[in-house]
Amino acid sequence: MLFGRSPQLPTPEQALKGRDLPAFQVPERHTVLGTPLLGPYPAGLEVADFGLGCFWGAERKFWQLPAGVYTTLVGYQGGYTEHPMYEEVCSGLTGHTEVVRVVHDPKLISYDRLLKTFWESHDPTQGFRQGNDVGTQYRSAIYTHTPEQAATAEASRAAYQKVLTYSGHGTITTEILPAEGRTFYPAEAYHQQYLDKNPAGYCGLGGTGVSCPIGVAEARG
Repeated sequence: MLFGRSPQLPTPEQALKGRDLPAFQVPERHTVLGTPLLGPYPAGLEVADFGLGCFWGAERKFWQLPAGVYTTLVGYQGGYTEHPMYEEVCSGLTGHTEVVRVVHDPKLISYDRLLKTFWESHDPTQGFRQGNDVGTQYRSAIYTHTPEQAATAEASRAAYQKVLTYSGHGTITTEILPAEGRTFYPAEAYHQQYLDKNPAGYCGLGGTGVSCPIGVAEARG
């Protein structure tokens, strides 16, 4: 963008090499929920990964849900560089997007409910940007861990596209891909629960103002 060019994802050959081991340590516990960030997690919990722009504000959206979210953490996913660092991701040469990992109890909060928060918390039609935040690391993404998650995510995208189109918005650019083969790399300590540590910190998220239908049955109707 500095030279008037649109952001572009690197090819595997163009991507930074990265490193074999992490260059930093991740805190043990969530500063709000008090739960382990990296596990081990209790049996029966499920993992969901969402990219919706700057992960500072995105993570807060999920830890503020009323019940069922066990822990959240931010990281980098969907790229090529192993164990990337923030500056490398921001260079656009790793292929990653900023992601929130949400560990939740499906008996208390459904994947549908997480998807509703995801869709309504950002503008999924903007491509490689969210508002004034421009770059491939701000693209909208869902990385699924089960076939059920994939089907539900696809159905919710179709349902939300209908109401967005009706409201005069453009085409959703969100990528929905399997998490398998797209390693989630936790971000640096200062990024974890950033807006809890810095309540007046920057949050560039802004939704479309359009409510998202909930539920696969609605989405397929």
